[in-house]
Amino acid sequence: MKRILFVLSVLTVTYSYSQEKKIWAKSFMNKKAPEIVVEKWLTDKPETQGKFILIDFWATWCGPCKKAIPELNVFQKKFIDSLVVIGISDETKAKVKKMKTPKIEYYSAIDTRKKLKEVYEVQGIPHCVIINPDGVVVWEGWPHLKGFELNEEVIRKLLNSY
Repeated sequence: MKRILFVLSVLTVTYSYSQEKKIWAKSFMNKKAPEIVVEKWLTDKPETQGKFILIDFWATWCGPCKKAIPELNVFQKKFIDSLVVIGISDETKAKVKKMKTPKIEYYSAIDTRKKLKEVYEVQGIPHCVIINPDGVVVWEGWPHLKGFELNEEVIRKLLNSY
């Protein structure tokens, strides 16, 4: 009986830890977000005052990053009045501009010196961060992580809870 209880206890603890969200970066959740500093804007610099900001750290060679681009395009269009989407690559302007598909329809910047990426200690991409209008991180992580996906419902809840 003790053995069964021990096994059940171990399974319960293991299950509860497996449900914890894994991120491949330093967590800034519920903390003031670092200042957004980029090397060069490839689009106009966005007006972020009074809006939520979604930062996507990405690269042209990254399949999951490219998969996220159409979704981020939708978020930018659907929540245009309250959300600014910004893609930041540590690649060169030429490399980013060379990528024709998928087409990025939101704000884009490069940071070849990886300054902001290093502040966030990003170890895996894509890595997304959502910052509320008060400058506090309210969502972070890999946007396709099973059970913790970044989708319209998540964004709508964040916007509505502000």
